[in-house]
Amino acid sequence: MAYPDELLAGDEQVVIHKHPHWKMLVLPVLAFLLIVAVGSFLAAFVAEQTWAVYAWIALGVLGAVAVMWLTVAPLLRWRTTHFVITTRRVLIREGVLTRSGVDIPVNRINTVQFRHSLVERMLGCGTLVIESASDEPLEFDDIPQVERVHSVLYQEINPGGPGTGRPTETGR
Repeated sequence: MAYPDELLAGDEQVVIHKHPHWKMLVLPVLAFLLIVAVGSFLAAFVAEQTWAVYAWIALGVLGAVAVMWLTVAPLLRWRTTHFVITTRRVLIREGVLTRSGVDIPVNRINTVQFRHSLVERMLGCGTLVIESASDEPLEFDDIPQVERVHSVLYQEINPGGPGTGRPTETGR
């Protein structure tokens, strides 16, 4: 899914569009598996009881609420979080019911840094730090291919520097 064109200026093009790294989904998937396992165990445990039908209904409702809260909500949060670099700005949008966003004009960015731990290096993600002309540095965690994003953003900030080609990358 490309970033919505109606949010871009006429001469603006998307250079990179990413969602947070998939590692954010590990705990929600584990929570889903645990909920299913515990619910199945408890359903089998009460199967011989006279009130088993009521227990199954209660387990189903509790399981559905737990799955919505611990699995579906984080999945929607991940899916609706966008990190976008265009030819004119850096956009960050997040939220499901309530949305928030940050726009940083490329010409106001002073420095771009990245960092990642050993585990993040193995997973291929990291933290991108953007320092603009007037604000405190903004840190964006769980950026996939953070070194590549850093390099492309640096090229957008310094168009006359080495590697001035504008690669287009849309990844999730």
